[in-house]
Amino acid sequence: MQNTVRDYQADKNKIKDFLNEFEVDTTDGYKASKYVKQLRNLANREQTTLVIDIDDVATVDPELADAIVENSRRYIQLFSQVVQELLPELKDKEIENKDVLDVYIEHRALMEQRIHHNSDEARDPMNHYPEELMRRFELYFKPPQTQKSLSVRQVKSNNIGKLISVKGVVTRTTEVKPMISVATYTCDVCGSETYQPITSPTFMPLVMCQSQDCVTNKSGGRLSLQTRGSKFIKFQEVKIQEQTDQVPVGNIPRSMTIWCRGTNTRLSQPGDHVAISGIFLPLLRTGFRQMTQGLLSDTFLEAHRIVLLNKSENEEMENSELSEVELADLFAEKDLYDRLALSIAPEIYGHEDIKKALLLLLVGGIDKSPQGMKVRGNINVCLMGDPGVAKSQLLSYVNRLAQRSQYTTGRGSSGVGLTSALIKDPITDEFVLEGGALVLADQGVCCIDEFDKMTEHDRTAIYEVMEQQTISIAKAGILTSLNARTSILAAANPAYGRYNPKRSIEANIQLPAALLSRFDLLWIIQDKNDREIDLKLARHIASVHQNGCQPDVEHSQNSVDMKTLRRYIATCKKKQPLVPEALLDYVVTAYVELRKQARVSKDMTYTSARMLLSILRLSTALARLRCDDLVSKDDIDESLRLMESSRLILKDHDNVSTRQINPIDQVFGIVRDMVPLSGTKIVRYGEAKERCIAKGLKPDLFDNALERYEEMGLWYVNQQRTTITII
Repeated sequence: MQNTVRDYQADKNKIKDFLNEFEVDTTDGYKASKYVKQLRNLANREQTTLVIDIDDVATVDPELADAIVENSRRYIQLFSQVVQELLPELKDKEIENKDVLDVYIEHRALMEQRIHHNSDEARDPMNHYPEELMRRFELYFKPPQTQKSLSVRQVKSNNIGKLISVKGVVTRTTEVKPMISVATYTCDVCGSETYQPITSPTFMPLVMCQSQDCVTNKSGGRLSLQTRGSKFIKFQEVKIQEQTDQVPVGNIPRSMTIWCRGTNTRLSQPGDHVAISGIFLPLLRTGFRQMTQGLLSDTFLEAHRIVLLNKSENEEMENSELSEVELADLFAEKDLYDRLALSIAPEIYGHEDIKKALLLLLVGGIDKSPQGMKVRGNINVCLMGDPGVAKSQLLSYVNRLAQRSQYTTGRGSSGVGLTSALIKDPITDEFVLEGGALVLADQGVCCIDEFDKMTEHDRTAIYEVMEQQTISIAKAGILTSLNARTSILAAANPAYGRYNPKRSIEANIQLPAALLSRFDLLWIIQDKNDREIDLKLARHIASVHQNGCQPDVEHSQNSVDMKTLRRYIATCKKKQPLVPEALLDYVVTAYVELRKQARVSKDMTYTSARMLLSILRLSTALARLRCDDLVSKDDIDESLRLMESSRLILKDHDNVSTRQINPIDQVFGIVRDMVPLSGTKIVRYGEAKERCIAKGLKPDLFDNALERYEEMGLWYVNQQRTTITII
């Protein structure tokens, strides 16, 4: 666009003609004025927001559309002035419910009449009020569809004043508070009123009255701020951050401040992927702050349009559900349950039952609140297995598939990072809570990789989330409870890197029972040596590496693409299936049988009563997956089968032939298990002796074992007999 001087008066005439004459085709084949109807609604106070589509302007006058994009703030004023002029002509009925501003203007009009009732120079009271005070509508621009959304890093200084679109992830939203837009003052001497439009976050209040009476008489009247006559608008600050795929290698994500006003507030929450259109502006300060700021200036984006996006695609989430025709096409094909499961990470070979469990995790069960007690419906799954069994890849795919999710690692996450942090709001200087990964994943999925690498102190932060679905906070005088209605998908390695079938289940897992009982499914994946499976796996990996897709043509044709799968899951979540009374006895009998098997196998890790709720959650998720309103017996059988499948390795562990262990060798095994995984290999003598006595071994046997293995050179006991050092 050429840098020519614009004739703004001519542009106002063009804008007026555009608003009056622009027409669109209706479904009946007729022409209808698009903006006249909206203007009439504004005049009758049936509508408060007017959105101008730049594409509509471009069809009439492309140069004007380019000028609006290049100098948006100026054209907001021009459009507002034109709309303000057109509204009185389009008003076709009286307003019944008057607001504060109506009463305020009528009262001031009566005062003007009393003052000038004998004068021929009666002043028009409307001339005393600024445009911002009289404006009862909000005007926003919708950017052209051809405009490309930028990342935060791509927004430069040459974009200042222009209408741009930015993509990112919402990391923080402040509370919605009233922001003053027009300050009204009253003089304590002459009684006249003064109005001050506010355009920046800070302003210097007026002190001295500048009315004609006070200036002439030199009375020096002082102004008092009248909040009743001032105008306030809703204001919210939003912080967005670059998406992970927008960050260059070796850089950290950048963030941007978004100012939302009026109807644009409360449209997003932390964790949402959004595309925000608005005007990129510098932050103007007044007084001493501007002096200390120097030549530098902070920037912000004045939001005009906020659109929620899917996580991995640049599509809006408006049509997130499938239509009846699309559902019928899916149900017309056989084995929909298996097809949907195979569509999860199709590039990963095998793990069919694990993929079914992840599918149920994405769908979720039904929340129950009997007499105020909340029973969660979200499903928690833990994948524990040997290295190289694609645990992290499954987590990564679920993170991309879920509409709302957060991905983090155990070593890179602290308890504060998972729950919430206390920070100081730069605008209000108040302490506010900023949600962590679990809060950002509210009503979604939180994927935690390397779960076993978390410290016990940080791991306890998610206990409340996994069952009560809340985070209780008591920090700096802030006592509250945050919602964290999220499903936990964790991946971990066994205690010694690989699963050792010669050790007990507790020794391999080494996670507290209070945590394990909160997982609906604990899947232990073992990398076993099997020639046939290894051959198929190697061919699959080689084909994916060569062609970039799975080699099985039949499975690839039957799989559902990610977009359709995401929409189908959103459709299933609308269902609220119930468990019939006829199946309650069947569920109870199945649970009692599982308890009986647990007692026989002497495996106390999986005997929690929460297993009964897990069966019901999995069953309702299966009913949701069928878009049915009732849970069937097949759903319960399938949930029991998945639980049985996740415990196959436990059965293999129980079937291993047990041999009589020498008590002295048993002492050596107990002491070796107490050795820390990292650091010095030192065990306290007293703790080791207490552990052996708790296992049923005699103290004399413990001392004999120490002497025997010390003679063999396997460990060393100091003279004070306080520590045992493993050699």
